[in-house]
Amino acid sequence: MKDNKSASLFQKEQVIESLKQSFVKLNPRMMIKNPIMFTVEVATAVMFFVTLYSIVNASQGSFGYNIAVFVILFVTLLFANFAEAIAEARGKAQADSLRKTREETPAKKVEGNKIITVSSSQLKKGDVFVCEAGDVIPSDGEIIEGLASIDESAITGESAPVIREAGGDKSSVTGGTKVLSDRIKVMVTTQPGESFLDKMIALVEGASRQKTPNEIALTILLAGFTLVFVIVCVTLKPFADYSNTVFVCLPDSDNDRRASLGNRYCRYGPCTSCECDYKIRKSSRDCR
Repeated sequence: MKDNKSASLFQKEQVIESLKQSFVKLNPRMMIKNPIMFTVEVATAVMFFVTLYSIVNASQGSFGYNIAVFVILFVTLLFANFAEAIAEARGKAQADSLRKTREETPAKKVEGNKIITVSSSQLKKGDVFVCEAGDVIPSDGEIIEGLASIDESAITGESAPVIREAGGDKSSVTGGTKVLSDRIKVMVTTQPGESFLDKMIALVEGASRQKTPNEIALTILLAGFTLVFVIVCVTLKPFADYSNTVFVCLPDSDNDRRASLGNRYCRYGPCTSCECDYKIRKSSRDCR
């Protein structure tokens, strides 16, 4: 049962916390970091007031249509925030697991002629420790004595063990890897907080991650498309008013088709198809 829980895609606690964060992230000061979703949030706020206004005045469309648009936009916001929150929660859980591994890994530190067991977090640059078959290497370092077969799958993902030995160009070892055979003596080469495992924790938590050039380019492109879309939407009404936009009057002898055109606007104002045709013939100008 425990294995099934650990293997599940989403933990119950993570989902609950992510749902809470989905609403917390609606704060405009947080949303503005993502210009695209911030635009969606502004549109959602506008639709909220339009929906309320449509209750007492139908000039902005029916209440049912407006509430449907508002719900779709709001659900889009929540889903985007939930996806971001669940990714952050899983990253935090992975970072906690790595941190726990670093803190709980024992180190056989060499002090004079004695070997004492300390926590890996207490090792400093220049300290010497030993590792035997089955031990997890507590910190990054250089082998100064011995040779061993080491499983680096936890770091590199490569299942085949590698050979590390003193005095060669393959004498470095990484904290978190496991010694499979023999015995080695290692000197720590990093300060506390600067090991490969610490960098992995910082990377998972997103503390030191920088956006790649492709991510930056994609963000700029999407922001540009969003800006163009907003400009087009905002200018639709002014351009329509400026051009006195209406229907084109089509001459047709079919009375049913004329009746289907109904009332429309031309440059002469509201008119029926017959009136419009008469005015066209009289002025020798086309309806717009």
